[in-house]
Amino acid sequence: MCAQTHFISDNSYRQQVEKAFAEKKAAMPHGGLFNIFSSKLPLQEKEAMKFLYAYMSIKDITDYPDTFFLKGVRLSFQARKEMPWGKEISEQLFRHFVLPLRVNNEALDNSREVFYGELKDRVKNLSLYDAILEVNHWCHEKVIYTPSDSRTSSPLASVCTAYGRCGEESTFLVAALRAVGIPARQVYTPRWAHTDDNHAWVEAWANGKWYFLGACEPEPVLNVAWFNAPAKRGMLMHTNVFGHYNGKEEIMTVTPNYTEINVIDNYAPTDRIDVKIVDGKNQPVVGATVEYKLYNYGELYSVAKKVSDKDGKSFLTSGKGDIIVWVSKDGKFTFRKASVGKDHALTLVLDKAAPDMKEMPLDIVPPAEGVVDIQVSKEQRAANNIRLAKEDSIRNAYVATFISEARIKEDAAKLNIDFEKAKKLFVASRGNWGQIEKFLFTTTTANREKALNLLEAISAKDLRDTRAEVLIDHLLYTADGTGDVYNNYLLNPRVADEFLTPYKQEFQKVISPELAAKFRKNPKAWADWCRQNIKINNNLNANKLYMSPMGVWNSRMADSRSLKVFFVAVLRSLGVPARVELMTGKPQYYENNTWMDVDFENAEKGNAPFGYVTASYAPISSLKDPLYYKHFTISKIEDGKLHLLEFDENDESTWSKIFSKPLKLDAGDYLMVTGSRMADGSVLSDLRFFTVEDGKTTDISLKMRESNDKVQVLGSFNSESTFINVATGKEQSVLDANGRGYFIVALVQNNQEPTNHALRDIAACKKQLEEWGKKIIVLFPDEEQWKAFNPKGYGDLPSNIIYGIDKNGSVLRQVKEGTEVVRRGELPVVIVGDTFNRVVFASQGYRIGMGEQLVKVIGQIQAAPTEEKGCTPAPVSQCTR
Repeated sequence: MCAQTHFISDNSYRQQVEKAFAEKKAAMPHGGLFNIFSSKLPLQEKEAMKFLYAYMSIKDITDYPDTFFLKGVRLSFQARKEMPWGKEISEQLFRHFVLPLRVNNEALDNSREVFYGELKDRVKNLSLYDAILEVNHWCHEKVIYTPSDSRTSSPLASVCTAYGRCGEESTFLVAALRAVGIPARQVYTPRWAHTDDNHAWVEAWANGKWYFLGACEPEPVLNVAWFNAPAKRGMLMHTNVFGHYNGKEEIMTVTPNYTEINVIDNYAPTDRIDVKIVDGKNQPVVGATVEYKLYNYGELYSVAKKVSDKDGKSFLTSGKGDIIVWVSKDGKFTFRKASVGKDHALTLVLDKAAPDMKEMPLDIVPPAEGVVDIQVSKEQRAANNIRLAKEDSIRNAYVATFISEARIKEDAAKLNIDFEKAKKLFVASRGNWGQIEKFLFTTTTANREKALNLLEAISAKDLRDTRAEVLIDHLLYTADGTGDVYNNYLLNPRVADEFLTPYKQEFQKVISPELAAKFRKNPKAWADWCRQNIKINNNLNANKLYMSPMGVWNSRMADSRSLKVFFVAVLRSLGVPARVELMTGKPQYYENNTWMDVDFENAEKGNAPFGYVTASYAPISSLKDPLYYKHFTISKIEDGKLHLLEFDENDESTWSKIFSKPLKLDAGDYLMVTGSRMADGSVLSDLRFFTVEDGKTTDISLKMRESNDKVQVLGSFNSESTFINVATGKEQSVLDANGRGYFIVALVQNNQEPTNHALRDIAACKKQLEEWGKKIIVLFPDEEQWKAFNPKGYGDLPSNIIYGIDKNGSVLRQVKEGTEVVRRGELPVVIVGDTFNRVVFASQGYRIGMGEQLVKVIGQIQAAPTEEKGCTPAPVSQCTR
């Protein structure tokens, strides 16, 4: 009999995996979660399964059957055997970048089997390089970019929806590439330095190296994407590699589940900054948490976390811009701004407590723009555009199969429900409309209103990827009731950002009637039960995946976040309203018309001591009412670290709404961060520390800094440049379309992510841009792009937009020749100019908050002396997203 070969040939690494597997198995004794390893498996399959289970999060072990992962292992081996590049892929690459099913925080599904069936014949005769491009074209047939909430849909759910945000698109592409045996990984810039937001894309391996590509955004060649230029301004790019990985890249963090690596050197000019932490006696501080932070979305956001070594040292390789180094240990902290590329070594003294700090202005400068050299021929671009158009038609043909208005009317009549309400739900459900229809038709007349309340309580993404049986469980096994508390915190299956699962019927079965009655009468007793019976282990869920409530029950183990969801889910199953409070993240239950806090580390009943905060604000010229997450945030300082307070991310979370009455906050120390983003990406920030005392009111001021610089002329643009006005079909000059005065010209590319962001941001400022009264001229490169454009997909765009076609690229050429800021070919390009042929604002490529930037420029124009008769626009109020 022939000896079987090992899946892991390196004996020392195999022993490391065996050790981690044994520790994981010993840590999870409940639920029979490792039974498959008692069966007879071929050696390679058994070692591959042990590798997966050794580093898999407890969420995946508890929520998916072992046969699911065994099937994934077998499909991976099949792809390696049947694909022509299988022999090219090293053991290490296959183990870390092909075998794992998980990419991010998505729900896992059987996409590997489905995708392999669709793709294998399409790519089997291609080179590995060309196969990567082809898989991305296939992905574009299925999915296109549209923003959504932070929960990541599974790959098959993205196909069903036909769109996704960048994190979902990249998860989808990685899953597709791995399905045909191509090593792939998701790369993130946790946050940009020059604009708010983040971005995710994909790296795939071919010809002995890693290439990057925009997910579901096929280009003619690899290492070309719309984010080439923004990436050169990046401060950090990273990826989480499944398991313990020893590659060539800089290792950021090693956890029991993954190895975080830094890949910034693949994208931007970099330098290294070395940090030493000492105490008040100049002695090294060992084990301090060192966080490297960027200003983004109104907060100081940690893009990297490290721990100081035995010499009190830490380092980071980063893009060349400003970064805030925040160090904490044992309740103390210190921080300093560093300019990477200029500051090469810092020594920080760890000696501060929050009350020592008051206010600090902070000017933050991002990396400078760089020159991007992209080698794509006109012929390649033209051929690729033809393919993109065909792929759009394939995807649109699928979208056309979504439920029709006629069917919605028919269903609404049969169900005796309001047509407009039904339409809103069915349209939002996209390709999942059949599951929503199935759910509604299982309801009785008596519980139909309850069913509609349930659907309205969940998120739009839930409508797109939740199956009927999940909704049925929560409908049938929730007692009847009315009111907002009932709908949102009892009937509602959603607690946090977890994937929705059925559990109410099961909990009503497995919890005895006696215990259930006890917990209903005294929910604190349920908190005590959780403390005594559920073991908290955050290390085994380092990627912070939410375990399902039933997974926690069966394994008797959870991380701290999953325990909160479990606590709430069981109480709701027993008829007690409960929630995880948004602002503080505390689990709470509803008793005597009051929300009661639960602290799993402290069994004492009662809410934490609290006080109140008022915040005054003196409006600056361009901002009447600052928006949370956009212009300011508040973080509680605990153990020297910043913990962001969460508010609903909508237009209601403004200074005037949040502080319409004194804001109730737990007693403790806090930091308010504000920031004004300038046109060049720099930020004028202000840090304000304050303390909330029990029973007292603290008065602070919210300060938005602004630049006193006058409007500067950046270049020239001939306002007599012409375009084809699509409304008339005739050639028209910018001057003729706008009249005398200032105007905005935006050159855009349909269905491209930077354009999508720009137009949505402009739509968010509709009121202010309409009040301005001048024209916004939006131009497409050609007629095909204009015909494919659907303005309804971008929100409610301003009515003063004129759409046109930039015939032969003449307007873009004028802008490039006259404005030094615009040097490259990528779109969108947005300028503010006047009929004296001056350009006072110019932006190219990816930028978040375009609408607000335009409003700021308009505000500066209004404040400047009028130089043209009749060029005094109406006042501009605050722009909200």
